[in-house]
Amino acid sequence: MSDQPQYQVLARKYRPETFADMVGQDAMVRTLKNAFAADRIAQAFIMTGIRGTGKTTTARIIAKGMNCIGPDGTGGPTTEPCGKCEHCVAIMEGRHVDVMEMDAASRTGVGDIREIIDSVHYRAASARFKIYIIDEVHMLSKNAFNALLKTLEEPPEHVKFIFATTEIRQVPVTVLSRCQRFDLRRIEPETQIALLRKIATAEGAEITDEALALITRAAEGSARDAQSLLDQAISHGAGETTADQVRAMLGLADRGRVLDLFDMILHGEAAAALTELSGQYADGADPMAVLRDLAEVCHWISVIKITPEAAEDPTIGPDERTRGQTMATNLPMRVLSRMWQMLLKALEEVAIAPNAMMAAEMAVIRLTHVADLPSPDELVRKLQDATPPAGGGGPSGGRPAPQGGSTQAIGSTPAPTHASPGGHSASGAQTARALDVDALQHYARFEDVVELIRTHRDVKLLVEVETGLRLVSYQPGRIEVNPTPDAARDLVGRLGARLQAWTGNRWAISVADGGGPTIAETRDAAENAILQEAEDHPLVKAVIAAFPKAKITEIRTEAEKAQHALEDALPEVDEEWDPFDED
Repeated sequence: MSDQPQYQVLARKYRPETFADMVGQDAMVRTLKNAFAADRIAQAFIMTGIRGTGKTTTARIIAKGMNCIGPDGTGGPTTEPCGKCEHCVAIMEGRHVDVMEMDAASRTGVGDIREIIDSVHYRAASARFKIYIIDEVHMLSKNAFNALLKTLEEPPEHVKFIFATTEIRQVPVTVLSRCQRFDLRRIEPETQIALLRKIATAEGAEITDEALALITRAAEGSARDAQSLLDQAISHGAGETTADQVRAMLGLADRGRVLDLFDMILHGEAAAALTELSGQYADGADPMAVLRDLAEVCHWISVIKITPEAAEDPTIGPDERTRGQTMATNLPMRVLSRMWQMLLKALEEVAIAPNAMMAAEMAVIRLTHVADLPSPDELVRKLQDATPPAGGGGPSGGRPAPQGGSTQAIGSTPAPTHASPGGHSASGAQTARALDVDALQHYARFEDVVELIRTHRDVKLLVEVETGLRLVSYQPGRIEVNPTPDAARDLVGRLGARLQAWTGNRWAISVADGGGPTIAETRDAAENAILQEAEDHPLVKAVIAAFPKAKITEIRTEAEKAQHALEDALPEVDEEWDPFDED
């Protein structure tokens, strides 16, 4: 069996052993050092932060510091554990009998907490303090948290609790109030790069600064992620590890090529953009990663536009920084905002599409298509400067022909023709004279009859009356109408029967020549007049000329807008409401 030491991953090999080794957590280290120096060590600590920022490592350093006795065995609690005494060595190796680590993700129940509660009463076997480190404490059940509360609030003097969690919001407030909380921050890019360079130098590995910048960006502030990626990158690169090798390892596209693709999209060069996307895909870039990089570039340029000092990012190369600053100067914010929204939608589509590359290509096509569309203010300026198109010749003066092939002039009122005296029977006149005038006085106009039909919700009859009858003359109880060619043959009879049933009086409804337009024709004529007035407006003509397929979908008059505003307004309050007024 070989005596060669077993390989240890960088994240474990270079795990901090003292607070001096901790990077990026200066505020927490300062607080703990002061607390130890003043002998104000809390009974419980809770560490929170994203993955890989040193929560469990900090818990172990605190445990070592509280139990360290120094090389000569006479030391007290310290923030600089010696790492040589029996307690430091045992805690470092994870075998100390008085420092118990528990993974709450696998031990979540009350029974597991009961073991802790039963053991806290016994003093530490060899160390100064008995320390319980509970990792991922938010995974404990509600009952387990409740069982721990009393012991956590009043633990024995020789017991300390240290919790670690990535989900601080899931920890009950009753637990948080009993702990001293420390929020571990993301590692800043400059600090992260310096740490990786120090480790790479210690390992004798050659890696470029650009490659370290890529690793730092991919780690997103996590020291453990960065060290794991560095470990992988050193193994991936034979000799010096370059940025291209790291991109291939991470499945990323070249940042410069992403900027090229971004520029092609903004210039509306669809063919060139698709070719560049295909090239990056062929070189191993994931379509989702390419769109995510485009979104990152869009966000980065937007931030630079608002805060120019954001360009001084150590993870960004000088060439990329210059290009980003140029784009931020030339691109308006509305274009960047529109592209950001479309990229977010594209990322959702790529995630659920059966073929990610096809979805990415369609997204790029959409982005290039809208790139050259004018903004609203540019469009208004163009329309105001444009010459309205001249009206076409013809009898209608350029007005389009009505749809549906009808040639009837809407709104025209034929000259009224009076029915011959013989058109009315003597019995009809006698019936009209016999009607109860008092009962019919509520129907002084034909519009009142139509409203009666609407009130009784006879939709079929209402539509037929509005579209199929031309009114010749009207008196309460006596109506003369001229049915349209499309009207039902029994419409007059059904109308008389319904009115008699609803009013309790017989109605004399006769057919005569002439008459004005139907109710529907009158209504449509008013709408058509407003529509025609809108179509004749020079600005609308310019819009139609610029966008031939555009249509007017809705027209609101000033009165209608005022009515909508009135409906949307909050109701006036007569007097201020007092919630304590019992009356």
